[in-house]
Amino acid sequence: MRYRLMLLLAGLSAPVLAQSGQGDLSVTIYNNNLALVQDTRQLSVAAGRSRQEFPDVSAQIRPETVTLAGAGIAIVEQNFDFDLLSPDKLMEKAVGQTITIVRTNPATGAETREQAKVLAANGGIVLQIGQRIEVLRDDGLPVRVVFDKVPDNLRARPTLSVTIDAARAETVPARLSYLTPGLGWTSDYVALFDEGRGTIDMQGWVTLTNNTGTTFARADTLLVAGNVNSGNTRRMVRPMPVDSLEEAGTESGTRERLGDYYLYPLKERTTIANAQQKQVSFLDVKGAPARKAYEFVNGWLGSNDQPRSAVTAYKFSTSAQGGLGDQLPAGTVRVYLRDARGNPQFIGENRIDHTPMGSSMAVRTGEAFDVKVKTVVEERTRLSSRRWRTRMRYTLTNARPDAVTVDLAQTGLWGDARIEAQSLPGDRVSADRVEWKVPVPANGSAELTATFDTRY
Repeated sequence: MRYRLMLLLAGLSAPVLAQSGQGDLSVTIYNNNLALVQDTRQLSVAAGRSRQEFPDVSAQIRPETVTLAGAGIAIVEQNFDFDLLSPDKLMEKAVGQTITIVRTNPATGAETREQAKVLAANGGIVLQIGQRIEVLRDDGLPVRVVFDKVPDNLRARPTLSVTIDAARAETVPARLSYLTPGLGWTSDYVALFDEGRGTIDMQGWVTLTNNTGTTFARADTLLVAGNVNSGNTRRMVRPMPVDSLEEAGTESGTRERLGDYYLYPLKERTTIANAQQKQVSFLDVKGAPARKAYEFVNGWLGSNDQPRSAVTAYKFSTSAQGGLGDQLPAGTVRVYLRDARGNPQFIGENRIDHTPMGSSMAVRTGEAFDVKVKTVVEERTRLSSRRWRTRMRYTLTNARPDAVTVDLAQTGLWGDARIEAQSLPGDRVSADRVEWKVPVPANGSAELTATFDTRY
């Protein structure tokens, strides 16, 4: 049951210590919803042991990862108070305690006060007032509750409390470091393909997402691209692998590395507000060579009853010469084409994995409307108990007004399978895959035949 309360905190028993907020912030953000926060603050310390409180830390801080580095100080004990001050939390903490209920007569404005013991605060507030039990109702009447103090473990902001031992009394700069989930980044790409020129414009965006419960103001921000093991591997859901990488690159770029990961520093300090997404550009390439291709894969030596569509793919390179000239963090590529009026229109998207420079890429955006392939088993003969001869016919049709070339692949050729005959030379790219490039005329069709000797 909901209720409306005006809260007054009377006679606070504990002294309120003046605390400074965040200091000089550096935030390193990883791809797997993890960030390293380094916060340098000026601490006034007393000689010997004293308690220091650090407000405005992440509400999802991993306390076991906290370090505090400062000249002449050492950590003795630390506590993280993550129960934040709210009407509901105050009521929960007041169960078993006595509070003051103040009611106002809406007609006269007169106030009446009663002492009440909080019996329960789960789904509604149950009070004992004298000898009667009363439920605090949401009836629209003005009611406020007066608490004698704020419970010790309730905070207005997420707060880390650290007991330190200092060699002497002084003001020292101290760097607080910790890991926190809830702060991550992803990559998104916008690709504009020009079929007439055979080029692609590619813009890359970083999207920062902050769900830590805390705003990080004017932070020096560094992004790390790569799959970092955070010690939570068993519970971490990894994305399904994608087939956008046709050939891995072998080129080295100029971006800074950290171990086996690449670093993407933001050019300026930025404020990463809580419950906010922020986008920053990191890649902008114009006129890189690209081409459109049609692909069809027959996954087994079998027939399909109806012609099936070929897949449309846009192919380009990340090479320094004739390509995008950069490493690409994992993300989603969204492809656009200009219509007859010159307006860019969305035609499909696909994910890419972390991709080294010099790689050959294929972004597959969907099925082609006008390019179809029909596969037919013309003959299958059993040569022995584990050996078969299969003659296949592939019929390709093209309803477009221009000629196309279809990259046709036959897979499932396990064992020591051999190609006995083929009407068009193919390329055996692996033990179980052969590929042909089949030209199909405008508003026409083409056929490919192949005979396979396979063993199972």
